[in-house]
Order: sequence, then C-alpha cells, then structure tokens
Amino acid sequence: MFKIKNVFLLVVFIGLIFGFYFYWKNLRGAWPAFAPPKQNIATLLEKTNETINKQKRFVGRQEKAGREDVFVEQGPLTLLQGLSITTFADNLGKPRVLQVDKDGTVLVSIPAAGQVVALTDDDNDGKADKRQTVLADLNKPHGLALWCPGDKCKLFVAETDKVVVYEYDYITNQASQRKVIADLPGGGRHWTRTIKIAEIDNTPQLLISVGSSCDTCFEDDWRRAKILRANLDGSNLREFASGLRNSVFLTVHPLTGEIWATEMGRDYLGDELPPDEINIIKEGKNYGWPICYGKRVYDEKFGQKDPDFCLQTEPSYIDVPAHSAPLGLAFVPFDSKWPNFLAGDLLVAYHGSWNRTVPRGYKIKRFKLDENGRVIGQGDFISGWLQRGESLGRPVDILILPEGVMYISDDKAGVIYQVKYNG
Repeated sequence: MFKIKNVFLLVVFIGLIFGFYFYWKNLRGAWPAFAPPKQNIATLLEKTNETINKQKRFVGRQEKAGREDVFVEQGPLTLLQGLSITTFADNLGKPRVLQVDKDGTVLVSIPAAGQVVALTDDDNDGKADKRQTVLADLNKPHGLALWCPGDKCKLFVAETDKVVVYEYDYITNQASQRKVIADLPGGGRHWTRTIKIAEIDNTPQLLISVGSSCDTCFEDDWRRAKILRANLDGSNLREFASGLRNSVFLTVHPLTGEIWATEMGRDYLGDELPPDEINIIKEGKNYGWPICYGKRVYDEKFGQKDPDFCLQTEPSYIDVPAHSAPLGLAFVPFDSKWPNFLAGDLLVAYHGSWNRTVPRGYKIKRFKLDENGRVIGQGDFISGWLQRGESLGRPVDILILPEGVMYISDDKAGVIYQVKYNG
C-alpha cells in the first residue's frame, strides 16, 4: 500500500512539473486573452471625448504621398490624427461579424447568444438608439452576408453546421422564410463559419470558410480546412481553395476583384512560428496546411509528407507575426470621404495572442498598398487595447463605409466602436 501511494505521488509530481513546463512555455502570456478587463473601455472613451485629445508625433514616414503620420491619444487608444473613435453600442456580449443594410442599420452576429442583432442610430449621433433581435436561438451564428439586387434583400447566416438564407426587410429589420441551403460540419476546434458573396466568372457566388477540426491533422471531412464555393441557392457546393487551417474572414479587393483572407497558423511551435498569414485566395490552390506554412516552409514537427510537397502549394501573400490572430480585414474605399492617403489600404484586426509567452496583437494594423495591391508599407492604425500585459478588448471585424465611417466589433469588451474621419 505504501509503495502504491509513493508511485501515485511521484506520478502527480511529474504531472505537475510537466504541466508547469507546458504552461511556462506556451500559456503564460494567455491572460490578456481570457482574463476579464479591469476597466470598461466604453466608459474610458466616453470620459475622454469630453476633453481635448493629446497629440503626439509618430517616428516614421508614411511612404504613400511622402507624408508624416501624426497620431492622437484618445483615452487608452492611439489612432491617426483626423480620426475619432466612440462606442456605438455596448453590453453586447461577444459581438463578431458586422454588416450594414440598405437603411444604414448595423447588423451583428453574436454566436455565444445564438443571435443576430440590428443596431439603429436614428438621430445620427454615433450611438445606437435602438437594439432589435433579428434572429434568435441559432447554433453559433457567425458569418453574415446581405444580397440586395433590387428592392428586396436576402440575409445569409452561417451557423456552425449550416448556411441559412432569409428574406430580410430592412425597414422593419425582420427576417422571415427561413431556408437551409448548405449543410456544414459543425463544431470542432474552429467552429466559426464565415461567408462572403463575390463575383466569380461574372456570377455572384457564395464563399464559405470552414476551419479545421484540430490544430494539425489530416481531415476526414472533405469540407474542412477549406474555402467552399456554391451558388446563391446553395447548389453545386464544392471546393474553392484548400490547405487553410482557419481563414476566419474574407474580403474582396475593390479594384482587382481578388479574394483576400486572413489565416491563423498552428500553435505550439514557439513564440515566432509559424507566421499567421494574409492570403490572396485563388480557385483550385492549396495553401499548405497542415504540411507547410508561410512561404512554403515545411512543418518539420508535423512532418507527415515529403517536403517537396510544399513546392506545389501557394505561398502566403503577407506573413503576419506569429500568434497575432488576424481576423477581420477590409479595404479603405476609393472615391469616398476617407482621405486619399488611406484609399486602397488594407486594415486588419489583430485579435491578439494566447499561445505566446509575451502577448502580441490587440490592435488594428494598416498595410499601405498601391492600386494593384502591392504592399509598400505598414504600421499601426489603432492600438492601445493591450495595456501593460492586460487587455481592455480584442478587435474582431472591421466594416468600412464610403461615408467616412467605420465600425469595429470587440468580443471581449462587448462593444462596437464607431471610427470617423473628421479631416
């Protein structure tokens, strides 16, 4: 009996040592991602908006138009001069994907609550006056897409196990005539499903991003770790691109029509590997996961195939620092009320790391692009959610309107921000 007890204690001791080692190597920087914020960022921003913002110069020069970037501090956040940020709506739980309808109402998915909510700013003061539940009791609704070829609109909603389409009335913000148009594999490690309507071969098509069920593995279900393509009625569901571990958000370049997507790399390769990615998605291409990452780099730790396989894959377009967790991405419109020096630039929400010893991300990154989408510079656009090892929020999706207004969802602070260009 005494020996059994000693063996048990030894096993527990070894387990504790291993657990501490694993925590120290992989998880000690996870607290900003999971610990609740100690301060309410909506309150901080509201107090700041009552005072004059303090301005400071940023050391560096914007490469487009040779202009110098000047930033302002607004409460805990730092953003480009000429911009202001306020809280459009708060107490939303964990808001994710954003859309705006023909009447200017902001729609947001809240997967944890199983809802899609409409937010209306009737008096145009930058704050939502009315909050209305459009849909409820859904299975982790994430992706949203509106299709309004005429006076009538259809609302597409991607739940974790299906895509559903509704008739949507933008006057009353009501959705009706529910119809399931595509079945998807539900749950898994990456449960979000994101959708985008894009013109492909001069035909509107539905793109559906389905993440992997694991960190690194070979999938049994042909639909996982891919972006799928279907007609708007859900017919002819097929593979569009593969080898994508978790491309949570998609967007379309306003001039080239190319599909751009963020991609989260695997975990447990250390603080600096593998890079997260921004990819230009091409039909029929394999982007490497789980064998390769970044610019055709062979994953030696997983190592399940010949490294020459990577030579056949599509390399990343932009490598993002590991564990930044890039999510929403959007292009600043051309010919809009946004300033010319921002036109065509790409903004990306870095949700922020958990699998890194020193936290990273928690900001909006700006990639300065020429008209053909070539990167000519980069820098922060909005930063400050990460404060001395603690996080006030985690940006998720970015919705940019031509009117010089932008919305950003935050699934940690439970808010949607409104960013305006004031000149």
